[in-house]
Formats: sequence, C-alpha cells, structure tokens
Amino acid sequence: MRADTRPFAPFEWMLAWRYLRAKRAESFISVISVISLVGIALGVATLIIVMAVMNGFRHELLSKILGLDGHIIVQGLEGGLPDYDRVAARVRAVPGVVRVAPIVNGEAMASARGLNAGVLVRGLREADLKTFTVVSGTLSEGALEHYEDGDSVIVGKRLARSLRLVPGMTITLIAARGNVTPFGTTPRIKTYRIAGTFDIGMSKYDCCIVFMPLDEAQLYFNMDNTVTGLETMVADPDKVDDMAAPIERAAGPYARVYTWHDTESTFFDAIQVERNVMFLILTLIILVAALNIVSGLYMLVKDKSSDIAILRTMGATRGAVMRIFMIAGVSIGIAGTLFGFGIGVAFCANIETIRVFLSQLTGTTLFNPEIYFLSHMPAEMDPGEVITVVAMSLTLSFLATLYPAWRAARLDPVEALRYE
Repeated sequence: MRADTRPFAPFEWMLAWRYLRAKRAESFISVISVISLVGIALGVATLIIVMAVMNGFRHELLSKILGLDGHIIVQGLEGGLPDYDRVAARVRAVPGVVRVAPIVNGEAMASARGLNAGVLVRGLREADLKTFTVVSGTLSEGALEHYEDGDSVIVGKRLARSLRLVPGMTITLIAARGNVTPFGTTPRIKTYRIAGTFDIGMSKYDCCIVFMPLDEAQLYFNMDNTVTGLETMVADPDKVDDMAAPIERAAGPYARVYTWHDTESTFFDAIQVERNVMFLILTLIILVAALNIVSGLYMLVKDKSSDIAILRTMGATRGAVMRIFMIAGVSIGIAGTLFGFGIGVAFCANIETIRVFLSQLTGTTLFNPEIYFLSHMPAEMDPGEVITVVAMSLTLSFLATLYPAWRAARLDPVEALRYE
C-alpha cells in the first residue's frame, strides 16, 4: 500500500465512499449521514431564501417609498418655498441629481357616493408626473389626457375601489385650509373629475394619495406662488448624506434640506437589524447539521476501528486514515450545500408562484398587502451573500470532520485488534 501514498489517492476515495454506503447492520450510521445532509441543505436553502426576501423587501420599499417621497426634500425656512423654479434649476445643476420637481402637499377629506376617506393631495405638473416612473408606469389608460385642465385628478386604485369610483366619475375634496371669512376659516370644498388611477403596489400609497395639477393645488391650498418643497432624486440614494450639503448650498440661504435618512432611517434600520438577526439565527441550522456530521463520523470511527487497524498494519499512514474520514464527512457537507443552493435558487426564482399556490391550497391570504404594504412577495438574491452562505456551510462541514478524522488517525492498531 505504500507504493501509492500520495494525498487523496484513489484508495482513500474508494474507502470513504464504501464507508458512506452503510450495510444493513450499520444503517443507523447511514441514517445520521442522511439527516446531516438534509439538515445542511435545509439550512443553506433557508438562509438563501430569507436573505433574498429581506433584500427584496428593502429594495422594493426603498424604490417605492423613496421613489414617491423623494431622496431629498428642499423646503423653505418659513413655510412655502418661493421662486421655486429658479431654485429647482440650481439644484438640478448639482452633479448626482437626476430629477427635481416642485410639489404641493396637503391633507383633505375625499367624499363620493356617500363614502369618505382621508387623503394626501399632491400637486405635481404633468411633465414631472410623466418622468415620475414609479407612478406614470402604472397609470390607467388615458389618465394624463385631461390631467392639466384643472378640474381632474388621478387617484390611487385602492382609494377608487374603496369609494366605488371609476375614471370619469367625480370626487369631492374637502380641505380644512379654506377661505378666510369674518366668521372664521371655512373648509374649501371642490368637486373634481377622476382622470385615471395609478397602482404602484403599495397599499400605503394606493389607498390615500390624490395627484392634482400643481397650479390647481396652489389655488386649492392657498399657496399663492409658493410650493411645499422640491422633490429631489439622486443617482445613489444610499449616499444622500454626501449630497445634502451641495444641494443646500445650491438652494440658497432661505431653504432647508431633509434627506430620507432624516425621515425614514428608523424604518430601514429596523429592517437591517431584523435581517442580521435572522441570518445569525438561521445559521444555527447549519451548525446543528455540522454537529450531526461530527456525531456520525465519530460513530463511524468507533464502528470501523478494526478496519482502521488493519489498514495501518498494511501500511496506511495516519494521514491517509485521516483523509479517508475527512473525505467522507466533507462529501456530506458538499452534497448538502449544493442541494440546498439549488433549492434556495429555485425557490427564490418562483417565490410568487409558490406563494399563490400555497394561498390557494390553504385558502388563506399569505403575505397580505394590507399588512406588508407590497402587493407581491419580493426576492432579490445578492451574489455576495449567496457565496458567503455557501462558503460558511462548506467551512463548517470541513471543521466538523477534523476531530473524528484525527481520532481515527490516532487509533492504536494493537489496541484495536487486541480483542478481535
């Protein structure tokens, strides 16, 4: 046997494979090996799926919440922002700024067909609404045809459904900030025609936002020649803090700047913390499966002690014996990791189809959009994270084989054969 003692020689692979194929009398060891393989596969698949869903959540919420509210908002120091077109031109010239739009925001009560709902009215020019792809890409047919006539608005699809409205019907908006009379301020009431609907897939916005032409919104909310602020989009929303200072300088001394970190950071930080905690918790699944490899190999070493002794007397080195059991253990880890990787990728690629199937099968609503804000379950795999999960699984599987393999290599042939 010493004629072929190079590391990982064919006989080492052959013996490792034979030890993994347990006979009927040794089936318990084989069952432990299968459990270890399934455990690693489930751990890897679960980690990939959960991380992909968390990434999808963050990406969808970031693109829709910030896509609708803006990455940076430029407002006036004292209420409305005057001379907004000139300020917008200066802000638009800042490197890294991709979109600037003046907006008017105001709260109102929407009433139609005896039903009422609180809404947020957003005044926006037609040209800016067209470039507002988060909304313009979901508009109903013909929604922009009558938008700029001053008597038409565009409402969220869920709001239209709750008020039982369709395009062409009318909606009455009641604003508390109305006309000032000798008897006090009276609410402003005006009826508008519904030009169309939008559906961005977030119930938070689809059920309560009404888009109105900018000029009409200024009149409706008594804004005169001012706006609530400038909605500013930048190329990289994760670097808004670096963009805030140059935008503030460009806006001038009578403006103030808010970034999405100032208004939404708590929400997204909570998602990040939950994501990290889930990663640590689910890693325990792989760790438990790796410990099963330890117990399975240790029992295999005990069972094959006489075989090990015979191999040693025939000339097998301690390194060869150690490599045999390492190959057996690592093979379980590699097979489980690859199997889990395949399951995870396939699940993420078809996650919405699976969700719909399970909802129909159980008769329940999985991933309710009223609770989770999104109309579908997102999943976005990060190649770096997937590689990290696979590498971690392989590393734990390798480390799990070291102690049992070392014990096998340290076995004394004389003691092992003494009572045979």
